Amino acid sequence: MISARRAVDLAVAGPAAILTAPVLGVLALAIKLDSRGPVLYRQVRVGLGGRQFRICKLRTMIVGAEFIGAGLAVDADDDRITRVGRWLRRYSLDELPNLWNVVSGDMAIVGPRPTVPVQVDQYTERQRGRLAVRPGLTGWAQVNGRASLLWPERIELDLWYVEHRSLRLDLRIVAETLRMVLTGHGLYHRGEGGGWIPPATDPDEPLSHAEASGRREP
Repeated sequence: MISARRAVDLAVAGPAAILTAPVLGVLALAIKLDSRGPVLYRQVRVGLGGRQFRICKLRTMIVGAEFIGAGLAVDADDDRITRVGRWLRRYSLDELPNLWNVVSGDMAIVGPRPTVPVQVDQYTERQRGRLAVRPGLTGWAQVNGRASLLWPERIELDLWYVEHRSLRLDLRIVAETLRMVLTGHGLYHRGEGGGWIPPATDPDEPLSHAEASGRREP
């Protein structure tokens, strides 16, 4: 038997995924006309309880962007972002395919944003608490700074959400998300690496480029 929270996710994401299908079709055509490569960008993320799944987004960067320049870290003036991609990112339209991740059960409407295995592998025991709920399309960290926050700050906000989540809080997050999408606040990170600061590491063991970059997706 599904929970009330899961039922709400399905009631919202199911119709939304169907209603936005024509929009996705138009956006897919714009992406194909603008640059070479696939329409969708797929990446492995970590979800509830540490289970991995494949997230889908509309491609906003040139093919192979993760192997060029800053890797998986993305800045506001990043020249790897395509013309259409910049517009998609501005209004978070690149994340519309995430609705199908909600329908499939990998994600929820509200929850900590899913991150990549290389970051989760470096979590402290306390930080792993953010995996206690399904990752979301939006979350408490997103409406309190989004990518402009350093990763430790984002994780602490996510942990606070896990401990205090409620329907009222979720509704507040959704309302704040709509405001932030319109303003574009916090869309890009501050500094190199997407704000990712790994937990205590051996100072004599250098981080790989992927770890230093925080593996923020294109």
